Amino acid sequence: MGAYASLTSKGQLTIPKDVRDALSLKAGDMIAWTVVDGYLVGTPRNLEFDDLAGFLGDPPGGPASFEEIDAAVREAVGRHVVGETPKSGQGSA
Repeated sequence: MGAYASLTSKGQLTIPKDVRDALSLKAGDMIAWTVVDGYLVGTPRNLEFDDLAGFLGDPPGGPASFEEIDAAVREAVGRHVVGETPKSGQGSA
């Protein structure tokens, strides 16, 4: 799915309705923006972190901070969106 949006003079974008519907976005939802190799990648943040607790089991490298987890997720999602494969030793299970 693809769509276009124009940036307003206030720096705002309107996400097209079909995209909002496909991602179950509603007013007030957060979107994490990341730039990966010149591409703007928006990732919906409409899940609570607690919703994912225990999903992957114990981390192999020990506990990570929320900031480290957020950074790793943003990077992985951005690279996935632009079609890059994970670097050796990262991601892909």
